[in-house]
Amino acid sequence: MPVPLPRPPALLKGLVTVVLAAAFAAQAVAALLPHVPLLLAATAVSLATEGVLHRWQRGVLALFAKSHADITVRHVLRDLLLVVGLLRLGEQDRETVYTPLVAGLLAFYALHCAIQAVSVLVRRTRTLPVVTRNIDASALRLSPAPSALLRRPGHRLLVFGLPATAGLLAAATGDEPVHAAAGIALSLALSLTGLGALLFRLLPGRRPAGEQEVLDWFDAWLAAYRPTVGLYFSGGSSSAYQANMWLEPLARTDGRPVIVLRERFMVQKIAATDIPIVCLPKVSTLMRLEHSTLQALIHPSNSGKTSQVLRIPTIRHTFVNHGESDKLSSCNPYAKAYDEVWVAGPAARERYALAEVGVEDKDVVETGRPQLDGVLPRTGPPTGKHTTVLYAPTWEGWDGNPGNTSVIAAGENLVRALLADPGVRLLYKPHPLTGSVDPRAGAADLRVRELIRAANRERTGARPACGAELARCAQELDRLTRAGFRAGADTVERMMLQSAPEPGRAEAVRRATAAWEEAYWASLPEGEHQVITDVRPALYSCFNVADLLISDVSSVISDFLASEKPYAVANTSGLSEEDFRAAFPTVAAATVLTPDAAGIPALLETVRHPEKDELAAVRAELKLRLLGPADPPSQQRFNEAVRALCEKAREHRSRAAERLTAERPAAELPGQRTETAVPTAPR
Repeated sequence: MPVPLPRPPALLKGLVTVVLAAAFAAQAVAALLPHVPLLLAATAVSLATEGVLHRWQRGVLALFAKSHADITVRHVLRDLLLVVGLLRLGEQDRETVYTPLVAGLLAFYALHCAIQAVSVLVRRTRTLPVVTRNIDASALRLSPAPSALLRRPGHRLLVFGLPATAGLLAAATGDEPVHAAAGIALSLALSLTGLGALLFRLLPGRRPAGEQEVLDWFDAWLAAYRPTVGLYFSGGSSSAYQANMWLEPLARTDGRPVIVLRERFMVQKIAATDIPIVCLPKVSTLMRLEHSTLQALIHPSNSGKTSQVLRIPTIRHTFVNHGESDKLSSCNPYAKAYDEVWVAGPAARERYALAEVGVEDKDVVETGRPQLDGVLPRTGPPTGKHTTVLYAPTWEGWDGNPGNTSVIAAGENLVRALLADPGVRLLYKPHPLTGSVDPRAGAADLRVRELIRAANRERTGARPACGAELARCAQELDRLTRAGFRAGADTVERMMLQSAPEPGRAEAVRRATAAWEEAYWASLPEGEHQVITDVRPALYSCFNVADLLISDVSSVISDFLASEKPYAVANTSGLSEEDFRAAFPTVAAATVLTPDAAGIPALLETVRHPEKDELAAVRAELKLRLLGPADPPSQQRFNEAVRALCEKAREHRSRAAERLTAERPAAELPGQRTETAVPTAPR
């Protein structure tokens, strides 16, 4: 196998590093000779490279910092070499002239350190123990964030130090110390101004509420809002989709919903919703939910922080997962930690029973998949010139199983076979985590994208005259979903801007999203292949325009079955087709494709001619097993499950209160939980 060439970003990082090192070396040589033109050129190149690093190559900055060559060291070295050059240029008896300049530079760097120290203090006062969204938090004295320039030491040093560096360069050119003095004085003035602005933020009336005041406010909000059911989520930035898919079902439940997060950055990753959002990073703050009216928490994923909230005895917990498949992750032993496990249909119940991971059948509740209400059923064969094929492979997973994703072993073959058919329009939607574990998956993904781009260059078509409508829909959607944050906004400023939303905003976002998706598909040239990696259009929107799905063993298959359209699964596991079907029941109604993609032409033939499709009846049967019955609707079953779980929580609290009343007073039992302090929750 040929050794892959370094990717362009890696080459660029190496080039920038070499250029910066060469600039410093040239500056040192020029200062010692001395050689004014070389000194000017080397310093200019060094400053320009710094700008490139801070704008486009943040990873290199982190590498420099680990090597103890951070921005402060580099800036001091740059100015020191300029001073050395000035001393070498001047006469020996004029060296004393530059002593005040050196003192001024030292004062500037001392101010830089002072600003950084005060900025840390300001950041601490603005790091609240609770972060909210869709909640009126005006009582907490929230305010806009200080200028980002004052909070970022690298940018600040470059900007505030630029006059001093420019003055030193001017002095080297004309041997006039006055230029250096003027530049250093300006840098000192900028630094003093910045320090004063930050110190002003530390005045008692200018700081947000303190920790205890925020916690008291949060307790009061819980008592006033009286939440009953919540969505608990913790994870990385790319996993927010796992929570977002449950927002609408949660919003349609009875009671008073709330979303509980653990990571501050996740507050902005949650999609548009009217549901109150609270982020509780510390365990001690999270435990305040124990004495609230919250009765049930829904968990769409497992995380290291899940065990912390499971310790709250007054809340019932259910695992709903973010999708169901035949993979081991869909019957994880961790599921037995929850009070209940909610699944779509009988197949998942059987999966847990066969896995023997400790989940009892009585704790499994079939609720369907309320998210799939918007997936349209099949109406017949493709009606246009092109058959739309959605290739949506999953990611490589953590266990290194070659059957997890088809991208590495079969992705290019599948795409080539599809692109070879002039009647195919391909939609390629890779999993957001593709390449995060196995670099081969990331490299294969890039090659697949290049194949699609090359095919589009040969397939040109007129773009429909509806670009203006798409732009209008995008503008309206952005207006509804964006809070108008400036680039330097911090969590407190965003919290201030994201108070209680206008009533009905979530419904307006839903309508605007539907309008945007309709305009998006209408705006594409006929037959043009698409690589879809943005949040929009969503996966379910791709389902509705696709005539065929090609995927791996993943929850995408189960969800796509709601349409009863044909689908195929790539077998890269190394198993025979018979063993592959036996190992993964969701493949029962699929066409199994080998890594060489030899079955693509026959598969397309069955899609275009339904009379040749022998799996239609099997898909209908499998849909019932995977997703459950269509009546009652999934949302209704989901609501009933929420009510039943909340009722169990209320009964548990009643029994606990009765036990505490019958036993000795709690004061005689050190450490005894006083669950009777929990207020009665609304039904």
